[in-house]
Amino acid sequence: MGQFSLFPCHFNSHFPNIFYSVYTGNHHFRGIQFTNAALYSFAVTFSYVIIACLSPILSGIADYSGRRKFFLHMFTLIGSIACMILYLFKGEPQLWLATTMFILATVGFSGSLVFYDSFLPLIVTEDRYNSVSAKGFTYGYIGSVILLIAILLMGNKPEWFGFADSQGAYRLGFLMVGIWWVGFAQYTLRFLPKDKRTAFTEKIISNGFNELKKAFRQVWQNKNIVMFLTSYFFYSAGVQTVIYLATVFASKELGFESTELIIIVLLLQLVAIVGAYLFSLLGNVRGNRLSIMIMLVIWIGICIGAYYTQSKSFFYFLAVMVGMVMGGIQSLSRASFSSLITEKSDTTSFFSLMDVIYKGAIVTGTFLFGLAENLTGNMRNSVLVLGCLFLIGLFFMQKTWLPVPNQKHQSG
Repeated sequence: MGQFSLFPCHFNSHFPNIFYSVYTGNHHFRGIQFTNAALYSFAVTFSYVIIACLSPILSGIADYSGRRKFFLHMFTLIGSIACMILYLFKGEPQLWLATTMFILATVGFSGSLVFYDSFLPLIVTEDRYNSVSAKGFTYGYIGSVILLIAILLMGNKPEWFGFADSQGAYRLGFLMVGIWWVGFAQYTLRFLPKDKRTAFTEKIISNGFNELKKAFRQVWQNKNIVMFLTSYFFYSAGVQTVIYLATVFASKELGFESTELIIIVLLLQLVAIVGAYLFSLLGNVRGNRLSIMIMLVIWIGICIGAYYTQSKSFFYFLAVMVGMVMGGIQSLSRASFSSLITEKSDTTSFFSLMDVIYKGAIVTGTFLFGLAENLTGNMRNSVLVLGCLFLIGLFFMQKTWLPVPNQKHQSG
């Protein structure tokens, strides 16, 4: 998992700063003017439009074609090679090369995870799902922290490594991440079960979409699940946009350098572990609904704080708060959705629907963020848009019933 966790950590800490340092103005495309922040945000949006469209197809292929390892390897190669090519990103003449490689790397990363996740039922028994999954994420965080610290050292002391400035060191970081990504993936691929291939048919491609249709029909009959997923869509749009674009805000609005952005990302990773544990405890005692609502109130407070902050030190405080609620809201959301699914329901189709909603939320959040920044020229207004998304999520969560420990309720 280390090679997969490293990609988002590195991109969120390095790419925005390098992007802004070489692309400081506005860009015109087909008569439309884009600020640098909006262009970056729309690149994330476009990446997840592709991923959202591919996701049902990839799920069908993963489940029915017997080609999990082949496609895991293919998407890993796409993502890692695109990441390595970003080493060539030196200035505005390579702007569209960098944007294209960023999109390909993001698609490669997310596409590989579809097949990576599909191996879990094949390699462990159901009673070990949680422990093995948790161990994978732990190794992922450890792996990402190790290389991030190495790149941080290179950026702080570029002369030790033969660089004239820190930007060259951070550009080399893209090459290192790509090599690390594809290199450690070979170890994973070596020990995963071999593919048992079946013939490609139209049914394999359509199965993913059929699962979504099935889930949608079932969900539409349960008002409570509709309320939960509506809330989940809006607050996930906010959460994921913060994860992708918080460092963009820090870089452009507060002047954070790459070294400081790495510290923020490391801070988020470490605090997220603590936050997920604490809110999980609260959920076990008082129920997930209360825990999620408390976190949404904190998220709204974070957005208000970010809108007004002019201080780097206060932004570090906000980063700690983001870490506290980032891990918790994601883990409790999945657990809460599981609690709403009856034993007779098709969990695969339900979670396929949740996954598409999640990706659609990223598309919506990043698009609105970029649109607000591009229209107003002020990224702080984009932060207020995210605050509204959390507020809408809180409204629908208040109308949702979730199981409370030692309390029985049947919702339909």
